[in-house]
Amino acid sequence: MNLPADLPFSPAADRNKQPILERLQALLPPQAQVLEVASGTGQHAAHFAAAQAGWQWQPTDYAAEALPTIAARCAPWPQVRPPVRLDVLQQPWPFETSQFDAVYCANMLHISPWATCAGLMQGTAAHLRPSGLLLLYGPYVVEGEPTAPGNVAFDADLRARDPEWGLRTLAAVCAAAEAVGLHLQARHAMPANNLLLAFGFSARRQ
Repeated sequence: MNLPADLPFSPAADRNKQPILERLQALLPPQAQVLEVASGTGQHAAHFAAAQAGWQWQPTDYAAEALPTIAARCAPWPQVRPPVRLDVLQQPWPFETSQFDAVYCANMLHISPWATCAGLMQGTAAHLRPSGLLLLYGPYVVEGEPTAPGNVAFDADLRARDPEWGLRTLAAVCAAAEAVGLHLQARHAMPANNLLLAFGFSARRQ
């Protein structure tokens, strides 16, 4: 596909898009309605849409200036809906309740205030179908397990840039999910010391 050469580009999103896609393909059905929170440059939405024609993808971002980039990058795929500005702290979200088979969010929680985690969980609980999944990707601190040196350095850098940023503990994220009835069903190790977490309304683990 020929895309404008000057679109913002994230090297990290480019590196992790294929491993994440493969994991999502194992977790989601071929036909699914997916809400992406914090779509950024739109690289994940475009890559996933190119691979899965049956996924109806709704990209969003907090930054209004990101929306034209997302729209331009995803223009070749009609199953990607026009991007919507979304502040997870403003409830209710601008979507129908129980509309989505999955809510997908990559690399947001550590570069936003901790309050966004509760907002993400509350909005997800309202808009996820009963059998749906919340899928979170990124680096986490897991109690009782060593944190990779790269993640320790990354956490220090984030907190130096903004005291409200930083890697979140898995236990704290799970507690925020449990508060709205979402339970950790699966935890998948990903490249570069990241995790993909799957939460659902059922407490039964996969």
